[in-house]
Amino acid sequence: MIPNYQEFMRPFLEVAKSANGKEVKLRDVINLLAQRFNLSEEEIEERLPSGKQTILDNRIGWARTYLTKAGLLEATKRAHFIITDRGIQALQDKNAVINNQYLKQFDEFVAFKEQKNDSSSSQTASTELIEDSVDETTPDEVLRAAYKQINDALASDILSRTRKVSPAFFEQLLIDLLLAMSYGGSDEGMAHTLGKSGDNGVDGVINQDPLGVDQVYIQAKRYADGNNVGAGEIRDFFGALNLKKAQKGIFITTSEFTSSATQTAKDLGMRIVLINGKELARLMLRYNIGSRDEQVLSLKKIDEEFFES
Repeated sequence: MIPNYQEFMRPFLEVAKSANGKEVKLRDVINLLAQRFNLSEEEIEERLPSGKQTILDNRIGWARTYLTKAGLLEATKRAHFIITDRGIQALQDKNAVINNQYLKQFDEFVAFKEQKNDSSSSQTASTELIEDSVDETTPDEVLRAAYKQINDALASDILSRTRKVSPAFFEQLLIDLLLAMSYGGSDEGMAHTLGKSGDNGVDGVINQDPLGVDQVYIQAKRYADGNNVGAGEIRDFFGALNLKKAQKGIFITTSEFTSSATQTAKDLGMRIVLINGKELARLMLRYNIGSRDEQVLSLKKIDEEFFES
């Protein structure tokens, strides 16, 4: 298990001290700490949700940032550091737990943590709440967790509302979603709902090319939670696709698929994609179907090459 970023603080200082006054490279510290904590290859390579950085690099990076802000480390050049006299003194107390609470004794660290731009009282309270929750997680992990919590709540709400719309509205909603996902290109005329007598239970179709040679058929089930799609409905959809000589189908429900339904879709030998309620809500949020962007936040980081030049 990868330690939290505060658990890396003392080991980081110990590695820096072992350099005997010479600077240490961040990458070397990361490699040494991975060995010290006996991390597996999978743990070393595990990445943040963004995929742009490993969790290990992120947490050790935050340990370095906090130690530097508290004056226990000093940056010499890009990704290189030396331990300061204050850092050496901190290590002399073998019983000291070097963490955020320990660092609060240093004015520089307190000033760093309290940086605000004329915050209102409510903003200050929010900041304090976030600070309290950063005991074991890095600030950007807190932000990502909050983002997930907001999206999970939105997904639940959007799925609940989708279950209450009319059948015709639901079928059109799915067409709009698939078009937003670039099925059928950008031409709205490439997709339309069916759902009429004689359509063999198929609710919509998307032409993948201008002549409609390659088509994707859609089956939609606006079911309540717990009313899951079974294997029989998958076989019925398979039969409808065969009647239309289709090779591709998408079965979407606002509930779930039973395990036998999922296995049946795999065994039938045709490309039938199953989308359950949770996946449908996630896609609707991602492609702004029934939702819209209220605010966009960008996470920034220092451009080291800019300052090197």
